[in-house]
Amino acid sequence: MKNEGKVAKKFALYPPKGILEELGLKEGQKVRYEVEGGKLVVEFLPDPIDLALRSKKWTKTSTRELEALSEKEQSELDA
Repeated sequence: MKNEGKVAKKFALYPPKGILEELGLKEGQKVRYEVEGGKLVVEFLPDPIDLALRSKKWTKTSTRELEALSEKEQSELDA
């Protein structure tokens, strides 16, 4: 998608809403800016928690297993 905009006060850039929606960006989401070949490249940085919730799960851990591991780690720290 191509679109036009302009530089606002204090050099603020406001991409069109359609582009933001196409990329799945949300208000407050972090982005990275780079200049490549004289062009501004904006790359969104996924939220680690959101990424963890949306990614494919490859293992299962029960609450009991997690608690047992926590107790083991704590006892090793106390020793």
